[in-house]
Order: sequence, then C-alpha cells, then structure tokens
Amino acid sequence: MAVEDEGLRVFQSVKIKIGEAKNLPSYPGPSKMRDCYCTVNLDQEEVFRTKIVEKSLCPFYGEDFYCEIPRSFRHLSFYIFDRDVFRRDSIIGKVAIQKEDLQKYHNRDTWFQLQHVDADSEVQGKVHLELRLSEVITDTGVVCHKLATRIVECQGLPIVNGQCDPYATVTLAGPFRSEAKKTKVKRKTNNPQFDEVFYFEVTRPCSYSKKSHFDFEEEDVDKLEIRVDLWNASNLKFGDEFLGELRIPLKVLRQSSSYEAWYFLQPRDNGSKSLKPDDLGSLRLNVVYTEDHVFSSDYYRPLRDLLLKSADVEPVSASAAHILGEVCREKQEAAVPLVRLFLHYGRVVPFISAIASAEVTRTQDPNTIFRGNSLASKCIDETMKLAGMHYLHVTLKPAIEEICQSHKSCEIDPVKLKDGENLENNMENLRQYVDRVFHAITESGVSCPTVMCDIFFSLREAAAKRFQDDPDVRYTAVSSFIFLRFFAPAILSPNLFQLTPHHTVSCLQESYMATFYEFFNEQKYADAVKNFLDLISSSGRRDPKSVEQPILLKEGFMIKRAQGRKRFGMKNFKKRWFRLTNHDFTYHKSKGDQPLYSISIENILAVEKLEEESFKMKNMFQVIQPERALYIQANNCVEAKDWIDILTKVSQCNQKRLTVYHPSAYLGGHWLCCRASSDSAPGCSPCTSGLPANIQLDIDGDRETERIYSLFNSYMSKLEKMQEACGSKSVYDGPEQEEYSTFVIDDPQETYKTLKQVIAGVGALEQEHAQYKRDKFKKTRYGSQEHPIGDKSFQSYIRQQSETSTHSI
Repeated sequence: MAVEDEGLRVFQSVKIKIGEAKNLPSYPGPSKMRDCYCTVNLDQEEVFRTKIVEKSLCPFYGEDFYCEIPRSFRHLSFYIFDRDVFRRDSIIGKVAIQKEDLQKYHNRDTWFQLQHVDADSEVQGKVHLELRLSEVITDTGVVCHKLATRIVECQGLPIVNGQCDPYATVTLAGPFRSEAKKTKVKRKTNNPQFDEVFYFEVTRPCSYSKKSHFDFEEEDVDKLEIRVDLWNASNLKFGDEFLGELRIPLKVLRQSSSYEAWYFLQPRDNGSKSLKPDDLGSLRLNVVYTEDHVFSSDYYRPLRDLLLKSADVEPVSASAAHILGEVCREKQEAAVPLVRLFLHYGRVVPFISAIASAEVTRTQDPNTIFRGNSLASKCIDETMKLAGMHYLHVTLKPAIEEICQSHKSCEIDPVKLKDGENLENNMENLRQYVDRVFHAITESGVSCPTVMCDIFFSLREAAAKRFQDDPDVRYTAVSSFIFLRFFAPAILSPNLFQLTPHHTVSCLQESYMATFYEFFNEQKYADAVKNFLDLISSSGRRDPKSVEQPILLKEGFMIKRAQGRKRFGMKNFKKRWFRLTNHDFTYHKSKGDQPLYSISIENILAVEKLEEESFKMKNMFQVIQPERALYIQANNCVEAKDWIDILTKVSQCNQKRLTVYHPSAYLGGHWLCCRASSDSAPGCSPCTSGLPANIQLDIDGDRETERIYSLFNSYMSKLEKMQEACGSKSVYDGPEQEEYSTFVIDDPQETYKTLKQVIAGVGALEQEHAQYKRDKFKKTRYGSQEHPIGDKSFQSYIRQQSETSTHSI
C-alpha cells in the first residue's frame, strides 16, 4: 500500500528476524523459569506475535516476520511478555527503535538491551492546537493579556484495553501559578475532534500602563508555558490512563500574537527512576526497513529497458541484470527485485535460461551443478518462492496438517526414547509420514506452475548438452531445486511457509537413520521420482487452468458485525473464524466448525476500507455483496491490509465488480458518508484501483526498478571499479589483477558499454530524486500535520538539506 506524496508513491516495508533473548530476570517463584513470547509493534499496535517458549530465561524464537507497513509510525517496538500459570501476561521489557534510527541496524544481527516499560513512557499520537494572546485594558488602566488556547483535535492515540475515551487537560504553568482546565470526554475514538477554547488571564507591564508592584503582581509571559495532557477515561478503579503530553513555552508568541501547530505527544517527565537495562536482559534482532520513493513509470523507462533486454545480450555476463549480481554484496540482494521485475514483464524464463546456461558452461564437474549461491540459483529460488507458493500449499499442507494433528511419536534415536515408547512402532509411524509426504510430492507434477516447468526444462536441456556422457545430470539439475531448495525447506520449517503456525519439524541426519533410509531404496520410489521430474521439466507441458480442490488462501479470527439477515436480529459484533479459498469466503463460530455463512467469490462486488467513524472502531473493512455489505474488524492495520489485498485479488475478475461504493456504513436510516436515505443508493466514492488478478504475482514494476536503481546507486564505487577492470582486460592480456578477479567479465567491450549506460541511467534518476527533495524542502513546514513538532526524522532531514544547500552555495 503506497502513500501518495505530490506525484511520488512511498512504500514502507520491514523484514525482521527475531533471534533470541538472554538473561531475562528470574521468576519470583520456586522454578525461577518463565514462559515468554515476543511481540512486534508499530508504535503500540501489535502486528505479530511469536510462539511461547516455555521454562527458559534465554528463550530462542528463530522466527521471521515481513509486512508492508500501511501507515506512518514513529517507533518499531518489541515487547517480551511472560505468561504465568493463570495465563496472565505481564511485560518484562521492551526494545523501541525510532524510525530514523532503523538504518543504523540495517540487516545486522544486533543485541538490544531490554528497557523498562511504564505507563508514562508509552505514548503515541499527535495534537493540533492554536494559541492567541490579546490585550485587554481593565477599568483601572491595567493592561491584561488574555491567552486563548484552542485544542482542535488529536490523531492516532493508542487504544488501551480495547477502548479509547480520550480527554485533555490544559494547564497554564509558571513560577508562581498553575491553572488547569479540562475538555469533554470523547467516547470510542482515538481521533477525537475537541475544538474547545480555554481562556487564561495573564498580566505583564507595558509602556503605557502605570507600573506599581503594589497594584498587581508583575508576570513575564516568557516564563509561562502551556501544558496539554491527554488521558483515557477509564472505569477501572486505579484511575485514568496517561496517553501523553506536550509543553509549549509562551515565548513562541514573541513574533506574533497567534500560533498554530501540530505536535507529537511526548512521554511524561516525572523524574521516576527506571530499572537498570542490565536487570532486564537483552534481545537479538535483525531488522531490514525499506522505504521506496517511486516516481511515475516514464522516469524509469531507460533503466527498465536496459534491464529487460538482458536475456538477449551476448554474452549474458555483459547485461545490466548480470552486472547487478556482480556488484551486490550478496546475490540475494540482486535476485529479489530482478525476478520480480522480469516476472511482471513476462521475461523471467528467457533471463534465467540465459544466466543458467552460462553457469552450466562454466561448471567443470556435473556433481557440483547449481550447488553454489550464484545469481542463477538465487533467481530460481526467488521465482519458485513467488510463483510456487500456492502449489506448495496445495501439495504439502494437507499432509503436514494430518501429521501435526495425529501426534504420533516418531523418535527413532535410541538414546532419546521415552519410557513406554517402542522403537519399531516409532519407526513405522515415521515411515508412514514420509511415505505420505513422498506421494503428495511425486503425484503433484500436473499442478506445478508453468513458469517453474519452463525453467526446469531449460535447466535440463543445458545440463544434458554440457555433460552428454552423464545420463543422470538432466535429473540432478532439476532435483537440486525442486527437492533441496523448494520442498525440503518447507518440510523442515513449515511455519516460514505458512504451513503451520510455528516450527514443528526436526532435521534427521544421524547415523541411526541409515536403517530407516533402507525403506525407500526400492525401485518404485526411484521410478516415481524420475516420472515426477520428467513431468515437471517436459517441453510444452502446461498447467491446468484450475485446480479442482479449493486452495486455502488465508484464515484467522476477526470480528464481524451481524448483517441483518434476520428481520428482528440484533446487529451486534461477534468474534468469528474466517476462511478464504479460491472458491468462497466463509466464517465459522470456531476453527473446524461448519460455516455459519458463505460468500461465493463470484458474489464479491468490492472490498474496501470502512471509515472509522462508522462504528468508532479501527481497522475495519467491508466485503460488498449484491444485497448487503459484511462489516469486519481485523486485529491490526497490517492484517486489515492483508485481508483487503487478497480478497480484492481473488475477486478481481468478477464481471459485476462495482466502480463506486459507500466509504461509511448505513446507520439510522441513511448512509453516513453522503446522507442518502435509500439503503440501495449508488456509492458516492470511486472504488480503489484494481489489482492484478493473479494472486501469486502482485508486482509493481516501477517499485522493483526503483529498488534496482537504489542498489546500483549504493554500489556505484563497484560499478566504477568494474569499468576499470574492463579497461584493464581490453589493453592487457596477462594475468588478471587481483582487485578485478571477483568480477565475471567475458567480453570487456560489451560489458563496458552496458556499464556506461547503467551509470548514466542511475545518474539521471539520482538527479530527479535530489530535485524532488529540494522542492519538498522548500514547501514543507515543520509543525504541519505531515511533520508535527517532535518529528525527529524530519529534523534530521532538515539538517541534511541545510548542509547540502550550504555545500552547494
């Protein structure tokens, strides 16, 4: 989900590896151990939760999380919770990384000290206020200054214990006074519109007033400040919850009698001493935060065209795409955006065929074919991940769910057998499980996506041509990918592929496995593998247009509002288990129950956000059907975006899709958005732009080209070094210089020519970005709604631009 910014689209995403915690404080009970889990939060909104690791003060999580971030945020936070025997959760500590500091830790394993958590430090949101100072002459000739403070609104306040009923206190404070006033409570909203004005009388000497300290106490306005505190009105006995504060010295009125600005709420400075960080332990994280600023498509045409013709360049090592792989520190960096770009434009098969063929030509031993982490291997991995995810699910998920639910013991290590367990029984259990998965894979060839089959065909042909004396190489070239890099990782870590909620499978490589492997040495298993490999790598083999059984796309608990299908039914909110397949969208009372309601995919006319004011609830969306809309609340903003995206994609080809919709609900006899009284009135707002119907390949080509530009730009010194290497190879035929030996350069002249075009294209885009930043710097006001006072990332941006401007001058 992109944020529009004056013609530029801004995308945010984060990829997190949650490693482990260590030295957590011991539990004050006999066992000393804790049952802990970790959450990922955007500010205070939880978007991900790990499994619970039991009985440990050094819990290892080993979980990955990726999401597109659909809103602005200030902190990426991680909380460690402890769950006690009564299933009550308490916070041990947190790690909070400011958005502007995320690049410091980019893609590096880092240990963070856990910090103490208290209510006074947990703040988020912003406040819009106005100050006005006016002079009033009293009957005695004294000039009194009256201060008007207007609390206009707040945005993005935290939801505390499932609700937010905010109010504000406004205090005029100085050395000799403290006068407080309070707004009304706004119920069930974290974006309250207060629009209340409070007046405070302020006195100070003026040139035309009679000065006498006997008549009144002189007071300097510059020593006064306005303090605004936000609170959540709570019914709990321990009082209202603090949401944040801001302090504004009245000296902001020196230049003008009126002042208006947005402010970020700040923690309360109450002088309380927190625990030492060392007392709470630490957490190991690896965070990759990406922010893409994407121009319109025309800006990228020169670089994009240069990349897309890579498959046709002779030799392929002289192409722009191959050069990107040469200069990047890790091949994976280059493979991800390249594959996505080529998939989007239908060029991935010829590109991978070209680079794979070149790699096969350089390979001397057929036993090492495609065993390294080359650009070709990484690109094939990424293609399988993108195009094959639903194939993976439909093939493995039923078998893995069956294994997880049966709970049969499979321990065949004699040392680890529990009392009462039988080695032969366990061996038979494991054999049945492996046999079940084996048949699921080898009988799935007809469902393998076409793009994967076409790539496997090119690998098979290139390997057979290169090693004509080895009859097995045509199989090993394909099996190294489909088995070792596609199915095996999913079986060993099913949680990473959404096949199970958490890690459940152990790798079996010990000596005692030798006896077990004998079960599968029969010829029928070898024949099944060969038949499977032949099928998925045959020329002209095509994927059937549809898979008969439903493919599960997404499921989980959400809250839905009753649709009013019963004439006298209550339209209340209930928690339900939702399930989406490529056939229908259903909800159930609990997971595994029969559906209470089903919507055929053909009957989904639109899927859109629902304005918060409809029910005073965040993260709501609507699934619009011919007769009514189903209103649903997701657990957080990331989950809401995921559901909207996948529901939109799966229903994109419906012939009766709407072009307009109502962004608010129909309540009290009219639509809240347009006030139309008929519940069948046409929508008043255009539906969001359509997304690609292909669920697997929802790719933004311009965004991927922007990412490739960013990579080229960050490795510009290597591009220049590669130019030098081309020049050296062209004029010198002797031994290769060591500093140039890392580059694959088969044709120095062609490579130099491409490098020159790449550098020119990257330079042109760099100028466009620089100009955009200069224009934005001129237009942006600190204290605006977009950049409230307290926005440290914008303060840093201002310093950078000021330094750049000074340097230019």
